[in-house]
Amino acid sequence: MAYWLLKSEPGSWSWDDQVRDGVAEWDGVRNHQANNNMKAMKVGDRCFFYHSVNAKEIVGVVEVVKEHYPDPTDSSGRFGMVDVKAILPVKQPVTLKQIKEDPALGDMWLVRQSRLSVSPVTEAEWRRICTLAGIAA
Repeated sequence: MAYWLLKSEPGSWSWDDQVRDGVAEWDGVRNHQANNNMKAMKVGDRCFFYHSVNAKEIVGVVEVVKEHYPDPTDSSGRFGMVDVKAILPVKQPVTLKQIKEDPALGDMWLVRQSRLSVSPVTEAEWRRICTLAGIAA
């Protein structure tokens, strides 16, 4: 199993939206590196759900339930999407500030390439964030 971080603007798609719909398409990605990360995702991989813009915090966990396929909202045909299912909310949101201040998390893609909307998370980073979030890894 691999681990990932998916960023969403809560005004466009929030954790509450994800929970309400259960399974949803993760579409609209128009960055080649983020799209390549989605191509690497496999069914069963886990992802942190991160509220970007104002909140800047991890608020939940989703699971990949359908691997990369064409995104019909992309007229160029170059980008795809995956489907994800809400698994659980975090007990304590983990903020970007906390992540930046934690020596174990200083090399996260979220910190190094902050604008990337889909990024990998190492197993050690996953475990540390789960601890901070009050959930089981």
